[in-house]
Amino acid sequence: MSLLNIIKNQLIEVIEWNDDSRDTLSYRWPDDDKEIKNGAQLIVRESQLVQFVAAGRYADLFQPGKHTLSTENVPVLSTILGWKYGFQSPFKCDIYYLNTRLFTGNKWGTANPIMMRDRDFGVVRLRAFGTYDFRIVEPARFLREVAGTDQNFRLDEFADTMRSRLVSVFTEALARASVPALDVAQRYGELGDALLPIINPAMREKYGLEITTFILENVSVPPEVEQAIDKRSSMSVIGNLNDYVKYQMGVAMGQGGEAGAAATLPAQMAMGFGMAQEMVRNMQAGATAPSTAAAGVASSALPAANTLEVLTPEQAAQVLGVSLEDVMASIHAGDLKARKMGSAWRIAKSALEEFLRG
Repeated sequence: MSLLNIIKNQLIEVIEWNDDSRDTLSYRWPDDDKEIKNGAQLIVRESQLVQFVAAGRYADLFQPGKHTLSTENVPVLSTILGWKYGFQSPFKCDIYYLNTRLFTGNKWGTANPIMMRDRDFGVVRLRAFGTYDFRIVEPARFLREVAGTDQNFRLDEFADTMRSRLVSVFTEALARASVPALDVAQRYGELGDALLPIINPAMREKYGLEITTFILENVSVPPEVEQAIDKRSSMSVIGNLNDYVKYQMGVAMGQGGEAGAAATLPAQMAMGFGMAQEMVRNMQAGATAPSTAAAGVASSALPAANTLEVLTPEQAAQVLGVSLEDVMASIHAGDLKARKMGSAWRIAKSALEEFLRG
């Protein structure tokens, strides 16, 4: 082998990289201790960028195309290596190819439930998952903060970090938005688009990446919250609860016997709470009279049952000024049990007497 061929084999004349994978983010071109020849050809394909690193410093960045390496098109490299008047001899430099195509269909999700304050249910735990697309937009920052000097940096090496970062930003953004848990399912697309301006500044500054699409596919709540949502949906289907209770009472009384009595118990109790509310209102209207007299007036002036507002135990507790636990304790103790009291009127009377004693 001639001396010319030996020298030629030690010099790099063409630099290119054909990516045959679908998950490589960056690739350090192997030089095998060879030196780059003055005038060497650098080939950068579409969806690629090339970053030169010399003496541990980030030098020139090359866009897609065919480039001849000379002093004119490597000004930063010339400054780093001290080429004041051009260079003629070969040189050493690290060359990183970066894949700038869109990496699609990446999955994210909460490893543990995230806590948020909801106006309907108080503090609730949410789980969420979805997909996102991203690309490299700042090669130097990506190499410095993510890939480092890895010769072949792949997506799976970075997936866990990306998921953790996205979940953190998602949690913070959801807390800021104050979107009720009941509305989240109806606003998946809107939330995803709204999160991009919040996610991208953090991703660009930290990793040199841009999230192009952020998709929220599902948000789930604990089983007890799901049951509460189901109950609320059922109430919406029922519509006017007062009319519904009257209908149930009529059907149950038509059945007769023990079955009818058992079926009418909840309705009688609800109607009794409605009577108690009316009696309390009458008492407040005649507050100057003694409490026992007010109770008598309320008894004699009791309005017809079909004009009363039906109350749940929670609402009765609010009207009577006592806790829900006290109301439920009275029910369990038998003080407000319809089967023992015998009628809705006696239930109302008992609730009123309990209110007066309190």
